[in-house]
This record gives sequence, C-alpha cells and structure tokens, in this order.
Amino acid sequence: MKADVLALAAIALWGSLAPLGVQLAHIPPFLLTGIGLLIGSLIALPLARFRLARWKVPLATLAVGIYGLFGFHFLLFMALRNAPAVQANLINYLWPLGMVVMAPLFSKDIALQRRHIVAALVGFAGAAIAILGRSESTMASAEFHSGYVIALASAFVWASYSLLTRKLPPFPTAAVGGFAAASGVLSLVCHYFLEPSTALSTQDLWLLCLLGLGPLGGAFFLWDAAIKLGDTRRIGLLAFATPILSTVLLLVTTGQPLQWNVALAAALVVGAAFWGSR
Repeated sequence: MKADVLALAAIALWGSLAPLGVQLAHIPPFLLTGIGLLIGSLIALPLARFRLARWKVPLATLAVGIYGLFGFHFLLFMALRNAPAVQANLINYLWPLGMVVMAPLFSKDIALQRRHIVAALVGFAGAAIAILGRSESTMASAEFHSGYVIALASAFVWASYSLLTRKLPPFPTAAVGGFAAASGVLSLVCHYFLEPSTALSTQDLWLLCLLGLGPLGGAFFLWDAAIKLGDTRRIGLLAFATPILSTVLLLVTTGQPLQWNVALAAALVVGAAFWGSR
C-alpha cells in the first residue's frame, strides 16, 4: 500500500512536467533543464544526511544516470517547442510500451511475444492519430515533424534508461541526486556555449522551483522508493495513468478543447501499454 501511494505521488508530479515545460518554453532548453535538475538534486541532501559521499556510485552507473535524466528532459523540452504540445506529449509517453518491447534486448530471461508486437503497433497507431488527426494546415509544415521525432527519441531514452538501471549494481536513493546534479551542470555548460543568455522573471523563478522540486526532482526519489518497496509489475501498471493525467493538464493549461484524435490516441497508447505489459 505504501509503495502504491509513493508511486501515485510520483505519477502526479510527472503529470505536471509537460504543462510546466510549455509555460517555460521561452527559456532555452539547456538552461531550463540545468536549473530544474540542480534544484531537484537538492532533495537528496537530507536523504544523504548532508554527506555527498553517499552520492558516490561507479562511473558506469553515473553515466547511465546522466544519459537518462539529461537526455530525456532535454529531448522532451525540445519536442514541446517544436511540435504541438499535446501530440508531442502523447508520443513521449510511449516509453512504458517501449520498456515492454525492448525488455528482451536487456534480459535474456524475457521473450518478446505476439501480444507485445500487436501492442507496439496499436501504440504507434495512437501516436500517428495524434499527429495526423489534426486538420490545421500548419500540420503540413516540416518544423512539426522534427518535434515528433524528438518526442519519440525522448521516449526511447527513458525506456532504455529504465531498463539499464535494472542491470546496474544496487545504489541508494540519494544517489539519484548525484545523477540530477551532474546532468544539471552539464546542461548549464551547454547553455553557456550554445545558447544566448536569458533574463528570468520572478514568475519564471517560481515555475522553475516547482519544476525542480516536482517532476524534475521529487518524482525521481518517490519512484525509486516505490520500486524498492513494492511489486514492480504493479507499480509499472500505475505508470500508464501518467499520459492521461499529463494530457488533461496540458489541455487545461493551454486552453485547448479535447479533440477526438487526442482522446482516441490517449486511449490507444495507454491501452496498448497496459495490455502489452500483462
């Protein structure tokens, strides 16, 4: 029961990631990712009793952590500003299905069955409906296509990161703060060399704090604790509520009506992921 509560709390925080990302879309992605992850890493300090030595992990583990946290969030924020937010968000949430389909590549004990292939096809059909179901002429613009590809790449990064962490030596929850801090510093270095300087307003700072303490911080620690306490299969099923919650919050935030293609795409993506994981 406690594990379920922790997992649901993490899912609730992740649901706010895309809406916050849209509101902060005017901030360069490296700067946005860097500040958010650095703020999120501060949560690890009390968990480690303010001893940074407890963040220490093997270099391979740190590299996987940076790949997951830095790569996923940077690609997601890039996708949200290069494609319609709701559609890009739905494509990004193909990652639970990606975990199911790619699992045999990371574990010899898991075989890819027929239902996994069917679920993958249904999930990608949902993504296609999200992309092609709109009638606006702007959808024909090539700039949107790059955003969809980036969103799919972000889904791949998070799915592969989640599978890779299961192959790593066990590490304490506080070590996630090290992943976030290293990824945040790397993001800010990239911002310094590749992006123009940007002035942040007071509202930006408040939203960045929410981003860092919530979906770019607290959610990681809650999820890690849930995985260690509960049944990973049950907790994994709870994760399929994330795209629905995130999509609803995006629609509310952006003031968009619920279109038929978005509702159908969400049903197909979540349904395929749920069925494929059984």
